[in-house]
Amino acid sequence: MAPATAARRPSTDDRLDRVFHALADRTRRALLARLAKGPGRVTELAAPFAMSLNAVSKHLKVLESAGLIAREVEGKVHRCSLAAAPLRTADQWLAFYRAFWAGNLDAVAAFVERETHERRRS
Repeated sequence: MAPATAARRPSTDDRLDRVFHALADRTRRALLARLAKGPGRVTELAAPFAMSLNAVSKHLKVLESAGLIAREVEGKVHRCSLAAAPLRTADQWLAFYRAFWAGNLDAVAAFVERETHERRRS
């Protein structure tokens, strides 16, 4: 049994849960798209949204918890930047299912082509 004081390292599933939770919200996806263009202060990031600075800050905390952004604090100024590494893990997870769907879609396309060809011959 592990000591109670030992910190539990998050599993890949735990990290994926946080990433997909963060990506599930359109405001957070918009914030990531903005940060893909370069770092920004929290006040700059909040400007385009019709919500309070506090609400945007909560979205940023979710992104930060998922490891999708890094935050630097200089006095009262908080500057955020994109940290895209967790997206690579999510993409690797999705790649399995992408291959599955691509294979199924190819099979459906081949079936439709065969059926169309058979109908033309009839």
